[in-house]
Amino acid sequence: MTLTPAQWRLLYILGPVVLAVGDTFITEVKLSPLEQTLSVGAGLALLARLRMPVTTLLVTLPGQFAGSAWLAALIALYTVSRLRPSRLLLTTCALLVTAAEILPNPLEAKALAERLTSMFWLEQKLGAPIAAIALGRAVALRCELTARLKELTEGRSREDRLLAEQVLATERTQLAREMHDVVAHQVSLISLQAGALRMSTPDSASREAADTIRTLAVRTLEELRHMVGVLRAAGAGSAQRRPQPRLSDLPRLIAESAVDVEADLGYKECESCPEGVERAVFRIVQEALTNVRKHAPGATARVRVRCAGHELRVEIRNTAAVAGAAPLDLPSGGHGLIGLSERVHLLGGFFSAGPDNAGGYVVSATIPIPSG
Repeated sequence: MTLTPAQWRLLYILGPVVLAVGDTFITEVKLSPLEQTLSVGAGLALLARLRMPVTTLLVTLPGQFAGSAWLAALIALYTVSRLRPSRLLLTTCALLVTAAEILPNPLEAKALAERLTSMFWLEQKLGAPIAAIALGRAVALRCELTARLKELTEGRSREDRLLAEQVLATERTQLAREMHDVVAHQVSLISLQAGALRMSTPDSASREAADTIRTLAVRTLEELRHMVGVLRAAGAGSAQRRPQPRLSDLPRLIAESAVDVEADLGYKECESCPEGVERAVFRIVQEALTNVRKHAPGATARVRVRCAGHELRVEIRNTAAVAGAAPLDLPSGGHGLIGLSERVHLLGGFFSAGPDNAGGYVVSATIPIPSG
């Protein structure tokens, strides 16, 4: 049978009382009615030991001295030791319990002398209070250690939870950044090709289909902008990612960009360049070319990638938009350059983006390459 917490507490309170009261009836010494009453009263006083441990101990002393409330006094002393850790208080209580046991009833010098000269008797009477105090302090220390261990465990759980939330936030930011860089680039290409199809085809049905594709591309980028904001602020689980782009993918990116690009790629000079650095440079070029298509229609661009010592430098410079060229009119959430700046700064580099004196735009970054 399993006891409930309430039943355990009731047993914890009443058990010592029953033992102490029962101890007064099994003594071999014949007690007077007054002595019997004092002994039983000492046992019943243990009901208040948890709230008033010192008072309970003082109440048990008359029953111990005049009657047979030895067990009640030891239980009260144990309770004081557990709940009141003061050394002076414990020493005083131990001396009172010992004195109440050593002093004879009635007080007689001869009986006292006999007790004081019996070493075995003294060891027995002194050892019991010391054991009660030691047991009380041991239980108190165990409870304190258990409480501290629980606090440490809860603190560690909170730290693990905060760390997991921090990792999740980092994953959300990276996922939002990757989504913007990849999807915005591809959708802008779709919109550009749809615009070219509309201008070149004589078929009205084809022009209507091209208009539909262009409209859907614009709507997709608008929804993407909102989704990126949600991923940055709210939550999303981590997902397995496809193989990430490297510097060797830059020629393909430039060829598919639908922008007249002059490429000056010197990345082959870089040896043991970390994957994170290569991916950052790829995303910088990708976002810059996407912005050229969106904001500078008809412009030409120059992409320059160079490895200088322990640094990888990238610069994308485009000319001003061609007069009369139709803009793509694609929505922009402003996340692209922010994400690029975050990437570069996390890698310990420098990032800048802004217009030049000729009406064009320059995006540049310098990223350190860790040695070894």
